[in-house]
Amino acid sequence: MTDVLEREKRVVSIVLGEYHATTDPKTVVSTVLGSCIAACLCDPEAGVGGMNHFMLPDGDASSAHDQLRYGVNAMELLINELLRSGARRQKLEAKLFGGAHLVSGLNDIGAANIAFIGQFLEAEQIACVSRSLGGHQARRIRFWPVRGKAQQRLLPLEDIATPATMSSSASQMGDGRVELF
Repeated sequence: MTDVLEREKRVVSIVLGEYHATTDPKTVVSTVLGSCIAACLCDPEAGVGGMNHFMLPDGDASSAHDQLRYGVNAMELLINELLRSGARRQKLEAKLFGGAHLVSGLNDIGAANIAFIGQFLEAEQIACVSRSLGGHQARRIRFWPVRGKAQQRLLPLEDIATPATMSSSASQMGDGRVELF
């Protein structure tokens, strides 16, 4: 049965400032993180879950899309969507990823994100059942929201763009695209 689910899965990729919630057992939500945080939340009894991807704990936003870059807004929107889909707040479980410090010499945004998410979950009384936070590597995350299963793959530093390597990364990709974390 696992092989059938794996072959028939529906992958939803999210990027910075996005979230996705679902009750579809075939859906897998995926993202790539550096200093950003992905909070994977689910109510395993209700069969509903989702993931967000935020860049900073909080701040001023000029548009609704910019608001999703901030953890405080991204968390509230994801939680509200899960509750609308049948989750119960007291049954929510969190799995957390990201918060890496990728570029030495720059502010450690990852540490600020880690502090924020810990305080947020404590204040909201949401149990964190697993986490992979900090370090110096980017991560590719896959999350099966209905099952609450998460997978992480650490990415080598040469696979990500940093300010020092952005121009060479763009030329290596061939089409001018640069992926930032």
